[in-house]
Amino acid sequence: MVTKQELRNTLSGLGICRGMTLEVHCSLSSFGELEGGAFTVIDTLKELVTEEGSIFMPALRLSREYDLTEEDKKLGITVKIRKLPANAEKTAMGIVADTFRKMADTFTGTDTISTSGWGKHGYEAVTGGLDYPLHNGGKALLFGVDIYKLTAMHYVESITPREITERYEPDEEICRIYPPEEWLIEKGHPPVKAWYKIQDAAFERNLIKTAVIGDCKVMYFDIRSVVSLYEKELKTDPYGLWGLQK
Repeated sequence: MVTKQELRNTLSGLGICRGMTLEVHCSLSSFGELEGGAFTVIDTLKELVTEEGSIFMPALRLSREYDLTEEDKKLGITVKIRKLPANAEKTAMGIVADTFRKMADTFTGTDTISTSGWGKHGYEAVTGGLDYPLHNGGKALLFGVDIYKLTAMHYVESITPREITERYEPDEEICRIYPPEEWLIEKGHPPVKAWYKIQDAAFERNLIKTAVIGDCKVMYFDIRSVVSLYEKELKTDPYGLWGLQK
């Protein structure tokens, strides 16, 4: 079993400290067994950054991916996720994020795609999602997950050429079957997982620090430094980034 002290020591060794702003994504099961579970993760982070710092976690009210039917596949659907009601107890964000979201001292946005925040700048989660950590020296802390859980990556995607994004939007027939107000649907997918290219580039530039806690692999890095790599590729070679042709 991983103890709270082991968790604290490892995080301190990575550089987690008082006054820091963190974007946290966590797979609790990746630890194997952690003393105190989700509360230990949250309490340890709060103790280290203190109320002079801030913690942000995803609060997207989304289900896990549904299995695709044969009809879904014929329509070209590759991802099918239900949007959950405001009072949903459990989401696809995981038990740590769900526990954090429901705490009395946490601020959370009201939209389906929202963020939870705690600490000195926690209320920024309600007004700007992850804008604050992205633009104010925030660090990413990923427990047992990779860059594809880093919500801040989406914050630069508005510069993606429309010709790319519209390739993967559900058509009218799909929207009739799965109304957009109730479902998040993806149709098709690019041939290359571009975010892994960005993760590899970040490792090559020594931007990412790693550690292991029990069975959990941890990544820690400056959010803006890594997201900027993605932003640059979207500006200079978006088609190549995704393995697409114009």
